[in-house]
Amino acid sequence: MARVLVLGNAGLDISLAVPRLPERGETLLGDGVSQAPGGKGLNQAVTAARTGILTRFHAPVGRDAQAEEIRSALSVEASLEFDPAPLDHPSDFSLLMVMPDGENSIVSGGPCATSFSASAATDFAVTAEAGDVIVLQGNLTQEATLAALKAASDRGVTTLLNPAPLWWEVGPLLPFSTIVVANRGEAEAITGVADPANAAAALRQQGVSIAIITLGAEGCLVRQGTTIAHYRAMPVDVKDTTGCGDTFCGVLAAALTIGRTIDNAIDLAQRAAAITATRAGAYAALPSRQELAAIFSGNERH
Repeated sequence: MARVLVLGNAGLDISLAVPRLPERGETLLGDGVSQAPGGKGLNQAVTAARTGILTRFHAPVGRDAQAEEIRSALSVEASLEFDPAPLDHPSDFSLLMVMPDGENSIVSGGPCATSFSASAATDFAVTAEAGDVIVLQGNLTQEATLAALKAASDRGVTTLLNPAPLWWEVGPLLPFSTIVVANRGEAEAITGVADPANAAAALRQQGVSIAIITLGAEGCLVRQGTTIAHYRAMPVDVKDTTGCGDTFCGVLAAALTIGRTIDNAIDLAQRAAAITATRAGAYAALPSRQELAAIFSGNERH
């Protein structure tokens, strides 16, 4: 049976509601503090597993209480196999500052993610089999991420790269990425092209088979071959956009694993991301197993 394999980071998310971003040297009061498991890899793996698709998640964590909290939280997720890689570093974390309009800014600390080796990444990627989809993000080092993509590509496996956060050059990874999902700003940073449609074309020229540029409330643009399509997003009352991209990637991977077309997979991913946008937080805002089942069956409530 085909699976979703996710290689990425796992940590704790600390969310804080703020009226605006602080100025340089300013101390700004916030409220609504919350803490939950997080990390792009973790969120994408949980979302994929909640679709009912068998999902294996491999992530470096510390040997500390935070790692135990992560393990405990993920143990209740049906269809998810969490395979942690313990390292002698503090577990990763992120600080999410959420503005009143729902937009967010994130600062992350990733000592475990940045210490994860390329050889360990390869060891995980070579477990991929025909029909699997392997998902990676930008939290691990370029060397580890590239090693995993190369190993998976050599096995003929579909690779999905969501390169956020951008802290190293993405270009060398593109020829090994079947699908790239990037937002408007990330696509411009990677390609040097501001227009999303042209940025998608530039990603294709660098070896990506399917380039997806997410545009928030405007939906997304998809370049496949010489064809570009605009998929409109479902209108919702946005509370917090944190985790929307992770929901999108997790559902997209799961849908492709069970043979859905790219058109249908994107539609399902956007519907799931719309649910996340209506809730505060990241992990807490991910769609439930029941909500995803309704989306996949076409019976969700609008």
